[in-house]
Amino acid sequence: MSVTKRSFGSTSKGEASLYILTAGVCEATVTDFGATLVSFRVADAKGQETDIVLGYDDAAGYEAGGDSFGATVGRNANRCAGAAFSINGKEYKMTANENGNNLHSGPDLYGKRLWKTEAVNEEKNSVTFGLFSPDTDQGFPGNLEVTVTYTLSEDGSLAIDYSGKSDQDTVCNLTNHVYFNLNGEGNGDICSQILQISADQITPINDQGIPFGTYLDVKGTAYDFNTPKSIGADIDSDDSQIQTAHGYDQNYVVAANKGEVKKVAESWSEDNGVTLEVFTDLPGVQFYSGNFIQKQTGRGGSAYAPRTGFALETQFAPNALNTESFARPFLKAGENFVSRTVYKLSICEEHKKN
Repeated sequence: MSVTKRSFGSTSKGEASLYILTAGVCEATVTDFGATLVSFRVADAKGQETDIVLGYDDAAGYEAGGDSFGATVGRNANRCAGAAFSINGKEYKMTANENGNNLHSGPDLYGKRLWKTEAVNEEKNSVTFGLFSPDTDQGFPGNLEVTVTYTLSEDGSLAIDYSGKSDQDTVCNLTNHVYFNLNGEGNGDICSQILQISADQITPINDQGIPFGTYLDVKGTAYDFNTPKSIGADIDSDDSQIQTAHGYDQNYVVAANKGEVKKVAESWSEDNGVTLEVFTDLPGVQFYSGNFIQKQTGRGGSAYAPRTGFALETQFAPNALNTESFARPFLKAGENFVSRTVYKLSICEEHKKN
């Protein structure tokens, strides 16, 4: 195992660095710009090195890009209705950046900031990035100190550990917006790739992507991935929510016992055997089939477009800030927020067709 560092180029916020984590047959690279996951590589069943993560060649690409590839998202991931919420009876306003609502706490995104490299631990094969988010930042109360630690293990597990602490009651709902293509980034769309999500319910949404505060059983619907199926099998279903989103953009309810990290999803390519497992201790995972990825040139000249990557974003449910029936991402002053998500990469010959 090893951690190496090199320059990742210039941004308007300063010079960025890239950290290369290697362990076993896998390599992951992360940058202090946006505490971003840049790449995740393995040799596939054919012996060909495959990078399964969409991204750019340098930090300037991430600063200019509009799809948050691999970025850390906070203070509040996903959508908040009306771009407003209340804590202790006081209403707080955020910037409305999507249909009068707030998405990913934008437009001043955590993923567009230069984080501080807090620690490089060669023994653990990890890198820790830190960010100070001051009181009223993005409209949230409290001075929040955030860290994100990436750790790559010999078995191909890339753990992302989040922590947060504030001097006021606030919100802490952090995720990573990595997009995967198990055939290799830039290698066509993701519709033939197989997906399994261990969840019996989703939180249904209105035409603006906001949940109603209710739950919908997935059995017998296009949302049911309990039995593995291709992402494209029902992606053009006549279901109204799928039609509105031009594919999948749904929060799956995967609630675990507090502090329990459990497997919630698995995906694989039948072309090359590359297999991805997802573990989390958070109550939800947003499956997004990359319906609105902008047509653009990515890393190494790769062509990206809608449905060329998919996301499995571990999180609290969309609009949980305003929905009492959902687990809510409020953090009490002086208390510690901790959460772990693991993306495990491997090669499974059984998952390969020929």
